[in-house]
Amino acid sequence: MAGVSTKGVRRVQPMSVVEQVTKEIRRSILSGDLLPSQEFSLREIAGRLGVSMIPVREALRHLEGQGLVVTTPGKSAVVAPLSHDDLRAIYRLRRQIEPELVGRACLLLTDRDHARLMEHLTVIGDESLGLDEIYETHHEFHLDLLRPAATDWDLRILGMLWHSAERYVRLAFGGRDSDPDEPRRREAAHAELLAAVAKRDPGSASHAVLAHLDLNEQIAQQGIAAIAD
Repeated sequence: MAGVSTKGVRRVQPMSVVEQVTKEIRRSILSGDLLPSQEFSLREIAGRLGVSMIPVREALRHLEGQGLVVTTPGKSAVVAPLSHDDLRAIYRLRRQIEPELVGRACLLLTDRDHARLMEHLTVIGDESLGLDEIYETHHEFHLDLLRPAATDWDLRILGMLWHSAERYVRLAFGGRDSDPDEPRRREAAHAELLAAVAKRDPGSASHAVLAHLDLNEQIAQQGIAAIAD
């Protein structure tokens, strides 16, 4: 009997203890289990995760660099508060980087790259998946869209900006998940972006990314305002 294809299965990357702790604290912040401006004990986090204080401290250094926590002297940390100004700064920097990169990447993406991006679209619009899976694929979509033109430094800086923006976007879009049309809207928005990139016209691709960023920032800013109210 012919074997089942496993081409879509991705290799699992081993993670260090620090990476695992970083991922779990980050997940807690993005999911809202740890709220904006909430103070938490490093010792308590270490106890819950079953690790020593050392990887927790190292994880918090990484998360502080992503704008998700503020470390304090002693043995506590604070989840970074939500800020209209911070969000504006994040998107201002993204507008400086992403349109230029996608303008070059659209000429370099192969048919195989486009096929992978189409697979991402299917996941982004899948009604049966949870937010963690959706946002992981969303991250991969934008990464694969820019990767052919991006340097390691581009990806390093964008990774920090994307991680910082994600909790704002999750908070803003999370309330829309009860809308049965939201998965289709989400998929259509990214399909429109991919269609512009597929034209292999740098100007059209850059304009599409700018429009995508403008809309996301607008919705995220409204989300912050709604929480404040």
